[in-house]
Amino acid sequence: PWMFLHKSRTTLSPWRMIKDTTNGGKTMDNKKEVERAELHRAIWQIANDLRGSVDGWDFKQYVLGTLFYRYISEKLTDYLNAEEREAGDTEFDYAALPDDEAMAEKDNIVQILGFFIPPSELFQNVLARAETNESLNETLEQVFRHIESSATGTPSQDDLTGLFDEFDVNSSKLGATVKERNAKLTKLLSGVGAMRLGHYQDNTIDAFGDAYEYLMRMYASNAGKSGGEYYTPQEVSELLTRLTVIGKTQVNKVYDPACGSGSLLLKFAKVIGRENVRNGFYGQDENITAYNLCRINMFLHDINFDDFDIAHGDTLINPHHWDDEPFEAIVSNPPYSKKWAGKDNPLLINDPRYAPAGVLAPTSKSDFAFILHSLAWLAASGTAAIVCFPGIMYRSGAEKKIRQYLVDSNYVDAVIQLPENLFFGTTIATCIMVLKKSKADTQTVFIDASKECVKVTNSNKLTPENIENILKLYTDRVDVPHTVHVVTGADIAAEDYNLSVSTYVEPEDTREIIDITQLNAELREIVAREAVLRTEIDRIVAEIEGEEGIAL
Repeated sequence: PWMFLHKSRTTLSPWRMIKDTTNGGKTMDNKKEVERAELHRAIWQIANDLRGSVDGWDFKQYVLGTLFYRYISEKLTDYLNAEEREAGDTEFDYAALPDDEAMAEKDNIVQILGFFIPPSELFQNVLARAETNESLNETLEQVFRHIESSATGTPSQDDLTGLFDEFDVNSSKLGATVKERNAKLTKLLSGVGAMRLGHYQDNTIDAFGDAYEYLMRMYASNAGKSGGEYYTPQEVSELLTRLTVIGKTQVNKVYDPACGSGSLLLKFAKVIGRENVRNGFYGQDENITAYNLCRINMFLHDINFDDFDIAHGDTLINPHHWDDEPFEAIVSNPPYSKKWAGKDNPLLINDPRYAPAGVLAPTSKSDFAFILHSLAWLAASGTAAIVCFPGIMYRSGAEKKIRQYLVDSNYVDAVIQLPENLFFGTTIATCIMVLKKSKADTQTVFIDASKECVKVTNSNKLTPENIENILKLYTDRVDVPHTVHVVTGADIAAEDYNLSVSTYVEPEDTREIIDITQLNAELREIVAREAVLRTEIDRIVAEIEGEEGIAL
């Protein structure tokens, strides 16, 4: 039996963070940028190798699946090797073990790590045999099935089930024949295997996450709205996250009711450190592809399998985290004006999430349903920051009644107008609604941040300076001409509960100021000059006509 498996496991985590022991932040930043550039080039090379067969969104799924397979193979191998060598067996190499010897410890490994991969099915070993394996597609299909089934009946089962569903090894997109498909799969494995993703003991561990985010950016920008559903630009994610943690170094739990690929949730790990999200990351998404992407993304960003709970289903109708709410930080970029059951479902008006407002969001526009859901599950000391379609801030009917409920209850802390063209698939200028349940005052801050951006190719982007400027305007909470206006609930009621930033922040008039007195003087001068010129012209014409008469 392996020595380390019989030690106490109470404090060990298979996904623990390796501390950065390098000297100097700039040196490390430069190193990471170089490695990141190399990584991006490697991904492009794989794209070129597979061009013509697997394009765009489908290509991304294959690369992400392969990245995940490599990631968990290396995590398992490195973790077991490190623990065994620490226990005294300096020559131990899990990848070289016979499968039957490894199988003897399968239950212990699953209990510790949440999954099991026998040595012969590790990424590095399958890759080594790929070129000569005429049944590579069947091998991969079996490997993926075994990885998922290894967690059956354990606490990690829900985190592993279905993660490889998007990786169809028999798809015609890979080739018309088995031989062609296997050739593509070999190139895919080789390309991902050649990526310099760092080792478990290296400080470039987030290279897996960087690869994921690069793929999302690369294909979300080409996939239109479908891309935007799964990926929120990092800069917007950072702004939302930082809005919810102002004045805090820790939060209990973070939540996104429309989590997509999980980029918003994962930003907390970067902004305050994952160890400072004390009780985990929670999210739900109705789209099965997004659900799988989010779970893969959690693994790729080194989040413990028991530190996240991502659910699949319709959050508005069947939320999966009743037993986990309330949440201290909620961030979300829900789908804009999506249809939902609304009043067509007679049970929803009594749902404790929607009932306090006294009215349901329109069936054709679920925006406020997501907002009310988030508010209901927000902790008394928490903050929610939600990206909103601008129309919900001024439309009449049920949406106006919900706005009235939010304002009269003193829940709206701020509305921030963002620049246009920040998101994939839409050029509209969205806004952020910041909600709090325990405000210190009855004021709401309206911020026009529409100019806080830089233009990058055909889109706009928030820079670190832009983010800092917006956060300062939010925390200062003082009027700034043409940018910030702080109002009371009574002021909003006087505006018929309109929450559009433009209602309260007067845009700067950039038109040229005209001095009418000076303009009139200039006109009189022009008219006088015109009269002089006309007299002179008439004189010249008369002289010419006179000379012509004499000549005749």
